[in-house]
Amino acid sequence: MLGGPPTVRDTILDSITEGVFTIDNEWRITSFNRAAEKITRIKRDAAIGQRCCDVFHASICESGCAMRRTFETQRSHERKHIYIVDSSGRRIPLSITTSLLRDSESRIIGGVETFRDLSAEEELRRELHQQVSYHEMISKNPRMQGIFATLPTIAKSDSTALIEGESGTGKELVARAIHELSHRRQKPLIILNCGALPDPLLESELFGYQSGAFTDARRDKPGRVGLAEGGTLFLDEIVEFSPALQVKLLRFLQERTYEPLGATKSFSANVRVIAAHNRNLEQLVHEGRFREDLYYRINVLRISLPPLRERREDIPLLIDHFLTHFSGLQDKTITGFSPEALSRLLSYDYPGNVRELQNIIEHAVVLCNSPEITLRDLPSGPVQDTQLPSGLASLRSMERSQIIQLLNKHHGNRTRAAAELGMHPTTLWRRMKRLQINY
Repeated sequence: MLGGPPTVRDTILDSITEGVFTIDNEWRITSFNRAAEKITRIKRDAAIGQRCCDVFHASICESGCAMRRTFETQRSHERKHIYIVDSSGRRIPLSITTSLLRDSESRIIGGVETFRDLSAEEELRRELHQQVSYHEMISKNPRMQGIFATLPTIAKSDSTALIEGESGTGKELVARAIHELSHRRQKPLIILNCGALPDPLLESELFGYQSGAFTDARRDKPGRVGLAEGGTLFLDEIVEFSPALQVKLLRFLQERTYEPLGATKSFSANVRVIAAHNRNLEQLVHEGRFREDLYYRINVLRISLPPLRERREDIPLLIDHFLTHFSGLQDKTITGFSPEALSRLLSYDYPGNVRELQNIIEHAVVLCNSPEITLRDLPSGPVQDTQLPSGLASLRSMERSQIIQLLNKHHGNRTRAAAELGMHPTTLWRRMKRLQINY
């Protein structure tokens, strides 16, 4: 393509809808088809003769170059979801395939790379993600979707709300959503983890103290109640309050007044309180370990978050979300998981819920040194020892059920189902054929 009339090869390359370019053994571009111009917005004349890394500024040029791996292994190589930067600075997601070029005597004379623009698929994935995400929470579970639907109504009220759920289910995220949806969103959201402090310190943290209240109190210090004035106070793990402190909290909730340690007068507070716990609060009331009147005072608006093991359909969504997030933070291009690793993640019960899954994915991304996360990248312990459904047939059945479920959800639209699965429609079609799914 360097000057002169177009050759047959040029005409063939320009008829291909995928971007194609070739390089010589010095990594300089020798051909650049019309689709490559369209996708990258880089003119052919500006690309020819230049080193490919200087033209594309791709996310894998510095490390993990697919073309370099092809030269080293002398085998074709495929990668998904890399990024290049076009002439205007726009990041373009691509999937690429690289192969060697040989002359008539089988000597390597360069390489060829074909690439496909994933922008439309990525936009569709973002659209699907928006349908299942709500204020940093991600779920398509009916119970969670019901909670999302009630949060705007709860936010309009100033009544005390109680969020219950196991550790790691997202209680703080729900509290943040309520605050951000409320008329108090311009004021502070103050968080106090009641389980992290001994009782005397917890009281001073909550209500503050005045100078002279104790030996080291040389100046007044506002408590979390004072800092939350006009906004929202989130009391996490409220079951850790001692009986004496429960009485003071009850008075504050009833009268909206409080006394800092060492104070001789009461202060009023305009604060919306959201409480949270991870234990059976009704059982604690029955055992006499939590005041019944305080329980009814905080249990005005109640939100019960299901554990992750009861919303298993969210696990793939969360895995994809955390993989994208931590891959970006680590500046790595990781396309997915090996079948064995993914099976472990989908079968595990997650006693630590979403927080545990997040930590597992972060651990795996940090350790991963290949395009996909394998079993050895997962942390040792329970997730590695998870009992999988017996036999390959069960795993195939799980995969088949998931694909059929998504096809039903999208009324047979393979493009949308493939986008939610994070794969190309052609890949989905091949899997449907292998799994004998006629849809």
